[in-house]
Amino acid sequence: MSERLSSKVIDQHAEKLCKLAKDIWDNPEMGWHETKAVEWTAQYLREEGFETEVGAYGMPTAIRAAWGKGHPVIGFCAEYDCLPGLSQKVSPKQDPIVPGGIGHGCGHNLLGVGCLGACIGLKAELEASGKDGTVIFYGCPAEEQLTGKGFMAKAGAFYECDFTVAWHPGVSNRNSYAPMIGVEGAIFKFHGKTSHAAANPQDGRSALDAVTLMNVGAEFLREHVTDDVRMHYNIINGGLAPNIVPDYAAAKYFVRAITREAVVDTFNRLVKCAEGAAHMTETTLEIERLGGIYPTMQNHVLVDIMQKVREEIPEVEYTEEELKFADEINRVQPQYVEGVTPPIEYETVPVVPFNSGASTDYGDVMHIAPSVQNTDCTWSTLSGGHSWMVTACSGSSIGMKGMIRAAKVMAGGSWDLICDPEAQAAAKAEFDASMGGKKYVCPITDDVAWPYDN
Repeated sequence: MSERLSSKVIDQHAEKLCKLAKDIWDNPEMGWHETKAVEWTAQYLREEGFETEVGAYGMPTAIRAAWGKGHPVIGFCAEYDCLPGLSQKVSPKQDPIVPGGIGHGCGHNLLGVGCLGACIGLKAELEASGKDGTVIFYGCPAEEQLTGKGFMAKAGAFYECDFTVAWHPGVSNRNSYAPMIGVEGAIFKFHGKTSHAAANPQDGRSALDAVTLMNVGAEFLREHVTDDVRMHYNIINGGLAPNIVPDYAAAKYFVRAITREAVVDTFNRLVKCAEGAAHMTETTLEIERLGGIYPTMQNHVLVDIMQKVREEIPEVEYTEEELKFADEINRVQPQYVEGVTPPIEYETVPVVPFNSGASTDYGDVMHIAPSVQNTDCTWSTLSGGHSWMVTACSGSSIGMKGMIRAAKVMAGGSWDLICDPEAQAAAKAEFDASMGGKKYVCPITDDVAWPYDN
């Protein structure tokens, strides 16, 4: 098969795309504050002829950029935020640029630019063919806070799409039919009455006692939920001193499960644990909702299309220096086996029903339109997610090469979908069957606080 036009165009842009990804890596920004990444990405899109809006949907660091006409409308969901505590040089040993600083420990500097490359490649195919079709780039803030796309959806994003496409950097080239899990988050705040813990304890009503009792209730609740449910918490305020009965204490919770219904049911039961704790301690309860996300819902038709393209796109070729760099990173991990652990798992892996246990707000988008999320190799084999190892690889040529190939896979798969009306119909029929008549209900309700500082 001759090389695809989209791949040729992406190769022509590769140097510029890699520079943008490295610029974002060099200037990491936390969620809701991705101003440089947004400015640079939007400028690139404008230069490529996309009608581009920064501050889309009333969100200062969201982008909507569109090119083309008619249907199908294919949206690409990009991200560009980073993580705390993961500053790291491009080095196979842990060596932060800024000790304790922020860094791209999830590879979102690659994720957003990879989607940009895919949009440019798909645009080239549509221009050359004269076919109808609209390409939309969505710059989505704060994925690491798990609510960026929910806020966008609440403001009307994604509903215009016939299909959406995304990818995530990873340790292998794989797709999965299995879902990633949904989440609901909240801070449970208890208000009591302070007193001297020794002289007059009878006058106090301990907010920390309430937090403790709630946490005990949550531990007992674990026995009575389905196996897919996860509950995580930490105490974010436990009082000031042991001899002062605390009048304020708080715990932060995440509830996770494979279905949105299970998430909501478990969260509601957790609220009852909190209410019971408040009643037992004669304290008052305040719940600050942090919002939630849906589990992912991979569309099998779209997964298969992307997998077919991935199998035909040439694999990345790595230099001896790159392989040595990856091998040195892998050696940090206890599961490393000399002569057995490959530096990079660059070969395409068959589609499997693999569930990583992680979560992403792209699950919300997947319940609005038929969608697919690829995983493409950009890290050494044993790079653990959300780690300095990921930061190091994401700023290296290893990450950049994987990003360019990911863009080619997304562009090629999207073009094949445009050229195949039967596949479009099948993907939509599968989506309708998976939804089972249900509609997406945005979990970002009015009581979830606006995330921007303004």
